[in-house]
Amino acid sequence: MTVPNRREFLHVTAGVGASLAGQLLVPGGLSIGGVRLEEASAPASPSSDWSRGDVHHLLPTANHRRILLKASFQRPVSETPALRVDSALHPGRRRDTAGEFWEFDVDGLEPGRSYQLQLLDRRRRALCDPWPIATFPAPTDQPRQFRLLVYTCAGGHDIARDPDTGQPLWVPVALRQKLLQAGLSARPDAVIAIGDRVYWDLRAGRTAERLGRSPEARTLVGDFVRNAPVLGSINERKLHLAVRPQIADLYGTLFRSTPCFFVQDDHDYFENDHATDEIVTFPPDPFMLQLARATQRLYYPEFLPDANRPAGLPGAAEADRPPGVSESFGTLRFGRLGEILIYDCRRYLTLMGPTATFLPETVEGWLEGRMAARDTDHLVNVPSAPLGWSAGKWAEWYPDVLGPDGKLTTRQAKPYWQSGWASQHDRLLGAASAMQSIPLFLCGDLHAIGASRIHRSGRADWRANPVVSVLTGPISTGPWGWPSAYRGTRPVAPNVLEVDEQLVPVERNGFSILDFTAGRVTVRFFSWKLGEPESGLDGMVPFHSFVAERRG
Repeated sequence: MTVPNRREFLHVTAGVGASLAGQLLVPGGLSIGGVRLEEASAPASPSSDWSRGDVHHLLPTANHRRILLKASFQRPVSETPALRVDSALHPGRRRDTAGEFWEFDVDGLEPGRSYQLQLLDRRRRALCDPWPIATFPAPTDQPRQFRLLVYTCAGGHDIARDPDTGQPLWVPVALRQKLLQAGLSARPDAVIAIGDRVYWDLRAGRTAERLGRSPEARTLVGDFVRNAPVLGSINERKLHLAVRPQIADLYGTLFRSTPCFFVQDDHDYFENDHATDEIVTFPPDPFMLQLARATQRLYYPEFLPDANRPAGLPGAAEADRPPGVSESFGTLRFGRLGEILIYDCRRYLTLMGPTATFLPETVEGWLEGRMAARDTDHLVNVPSAPLGWSAGKWAEWYPDVLGPDGKLTTRQAKPYWQSGWASQHDRLLGAASAMQSIPLFLCGDLHAIGASRIHRSGRADWRANPVVSVLTGPISTGPWGWPSAYRGTRPVAPNVLEVDEQLVPVERNGFSILDFTAGRVTVRFFSWKLGEPESGLDGMVPFHSFVAERRG
């Protein structure tokens, strides 16, 4: 059956360029972006005078049958609250010690249907106004279109200041909220946030000196006790002081009607990807893992089960989580129109030289199996470690390192880099290029906005169906965090790759909006930069866009 979309598609037009290797890539700029985001024809968003009551934050996720909601309150709730879904009541599950954080898990819903939600106390009194959210179409349904908002690097604590200038290290939370609101004004069906929603590095390098070990951080939080559990000890309060401003204060209730998919990256484990003779930060040690798991348990939803994702992948079906969910590997399935595979490349990273991997063998098998299947029009990869660019970082897919001339090189060894990572990279991109559909990767982490087609990696040749890689845009990055400032180089194509850059990476704050229709993806990039007038966040228009078409 054909499922009506939950909002009208924002029609865009673009000139048709030459077909390249089975993919139509049309550079757009403002030519297809003359429509302002808030002018998109769509059902009205929840009222701006919506009352949140004592609710601090709401972050939901959904599939076609189930909704999982993470919520927190301004003060502890002593008696179990309930989530009303239409007329049915579903009791919450407390996730912290004090009773400020609760989750609500609702199964058995109808696909492609909008529901009214409301939080109630034990006496059935409203704790906030009701709000709508819709389940996704069933996997066998054929929706006409699907709109996605994607971004990266939204974390950062407002107390963090440059020790030399006293300026904020991050875009202030209030301005980040305006960026997120601009993205939401496009009425996306879902949002994907690619890693780094927490910046509070504790031990390694300059990031730790300016974050978890800075004078401001020590005054506010003090030191975590690494030999104590995170929850149920003094560490729990420290976790809230460090994390609450970066997630609960930032998101509030903005995304209450938009299913969210949050994948973790290095900083979400409270460290940078850093390797020296003194410390190698990944794979995460037990305390780092506790911090990451506790943050997810309290603040944002895990990934719901999917029939095509094995239930036994690492980090799935843990006893302290809702039934069947996955912590690190997720699926966004929107009928037969699209399936998006989302995966954390840090938690299970290995250091075994030529056999080292970012992803366990079982996870790689799942990804390759889904890329070989042909039951969706679009199959998209969202790894937490970006593909197609390098900034000379340690835990990248690529061997490039910053040379003395300020350029990336492979002529000198990158300390602690593992050649097996590049081998897994080539296997994944090979599987993607072999698809009939567009081999699209959506990436974050590198604090930039860009687009590229990857044709070759060494002897691996993907010119028959080049891999399209997108740097989706960072929300919070401030002056010190741009790769050119922090690492001495902007993101560039690795020496081992042959690429065609559609949009050379620009170091600006922003996000991407993707519209999926049968055989086609339209990608629009929106940007602003800290230091520019705040008025630039009102009525944003895309500064670049392109269209990719399925080969054949």
